[in-house]
Amino acid sequence: MFPDRIRNLALLTMDQAMERRVKIATAESCTGGLIAGLFTEFAGSSKVLERGFVTYSNAAKAEVLGVAGDVIADYGAVSEPVARLMAEGAMEQSRANLAIAVTGIAGPGGGTPMKPVGTVHLACARENKAMIHEMLTLGDIGRHEIRMATVEAALNLIQVQI
Repeated sequence: MFPDRIRNLALLTMDQAMERRVKIATAESCTGGLIAGLFTEFAGSSKVLERGFVTYSNAAKAEVLGVAGDVIADYGAVSEPVARLMAEGAMEQSRANLAIAVTGIAGPGGGTPMKPVGTVHLACARENKAMIHEMLTLGDIGRHEIRMATVEAALNLIQVQI
């Protein structure tokens, strides 16, 4: 399911997290749990993955992660503020010391001229570090490809914060 380069990046990320005693929580929308699922492909993932939240709906983002409804209404679910609040919420609702959050439009459909298919926002929070954000503009390259590119980008952000 995952390309070798992403599997290898996940293994490297897990090794680095174990070495530094980092526990990770995921808050996923457009990836639907793929990041957490990728970690669990490997033995020993319980040493790294603390928990995963799949918050696909706006209600789930609000109820599970505490993302304020007015932020979603003002900026949209696919936005930097929502990604940041998802990461903060994952930190607050877990025992992790690093959280990765992703929200985006994987398509087909669902995009707008302002937020076309392939728009993804990622945020990575880490104890005692500034949160980092990245926006991907992948284009309408296909749902699977958008989700895989998002997983890869998430692993790269985690590596920056580990």
